[in-house]
Amino acid sequence: MAAPGKSAPLSGVDRRAVELDTIAAVLPIERRDELAELLTDHDIETLRHLVNEGMGDNTLRAITSDLAYLEAWGLAATGSTLPWPAPEALLLKFVAHHLWDPQHREEDPDHGMPAAVADTLRGQGFLKAAGPHAPATVRRRLASWSTLTLWRGLDGAFTSPPLKAAIRLAVRAAPRQRRRKSTKAVTGDVLSRLLATCERGSLRDLRDRAILMVAFASGGRRRSEIAALRVDQLTIEAPIEQKDGPPLPSMAIHLGRTKTTSGEQDEVAYLTGRPVEALNAWMAAARIDKGSVFRGIGRWGTVSKRALDPQSVNAIVKQRAEMAGLEPGEFSAHGLRSGYLTEAANRGISLAEAMEQSRHRSVQQASSYYNDATRRSGRAARML
Repeated sequence: MAAPGKSAPLSGVDRRAVELDTIAAVLPIERRDELAELLTDHDIETLRHLVNEGMGDNTLRAITSDLAYLEAWGLAATGSTLPWPAPEALLLKFVAHHLWDPQHREEDPDHGMPAAVADTLRGQGFLKAAGPHAPATVRRRLASWSTLTLWRGLDGAFTSPPLKAAIRLAVRAAPRQRRRKSTKAVTGDVLSRLLATCERGSLRDLRDRAILMVAFASGGRRRSEIAALRVDQLTIEAPIEQKDGPPLPSMAIHLGRTKTTSGEQDEVAYLTGRPVEALNAWMAAARIDKGSVFRGIGRWGTVSKRALDPQSVNAIVKQRAEMAGLEPGEFSAHGLRSGYLTEAANRGISLAEAMEQSRHRSVQQASSYYNDATRRSGRAARML
């Protein structure tokens, strides 16, 4: 029993949970209790270092997720935590467990990830796919593993010829078609149907309407950017004059650090007209004048002080799609981003002008959405 006036020392798991809560003040992390069980003291110290170094929240969230998966897989596959640095044999085992040939699996049940390992990871909620993983996912997790190894001041075998050859051969044996993050783009007509479900005027309707309109109209903002949006990022601009009709309200969103930019760049997206009105209506009804713009709403209509989680933005899109009579599995928050560029192409807006608003850095990535729309309706597709 602890001495009077002194609290009992925390166990390793409890201490890591407290430290994860500290990190979560900067980077919201789901499943903290489970992470505290999986991650080691060295893992937590590495994450704390990255937070102090000012790494972007999205990158930190991805690395934390990858690290948790790697530790869970390591325990399930070997019975122990990950060794640092990881030997080449363990890296090859990781590839063999995640990139395999389904046809070969029918002939050899031992091919690919062992059933016991898969069952353990599935029971923990880390494994959802029944088949082999996407090569991009495996490469990303290996890259995170390599990066974490370097941050610990160690060298790894991540560039070894055997590992590269194993990945290359595994991808050839089990090709997977690259799929879009959202099966269908949320174009203007789809967005209108989603917004029609927000017309009852409840607090939740006002919030969801503002989320949908702001995310789309500001260039198809990522769900993480919408979830993290704060009042101090918003600036009222001079109204936009019209030849016919009253001036339109205008607002600037200062994006700060995004997936493709640093916080030093003042990236700006603009809102004009209805999206500004929708945002103002939500903020007035929820009495938000500082802090996070988009927040959770409790059962009794209480507005939380905490920001929405990015996954909640995704869930809102799917819920509104279902309410609109659409198939929710075909839509996601990323559909707003691809939908913005697709709609721009449908309306004859140049790719360069659309990219100014979407803030895409890669012309190739932006044009993959834009060109699909123009090709489908263009003369080259209507030769007969």
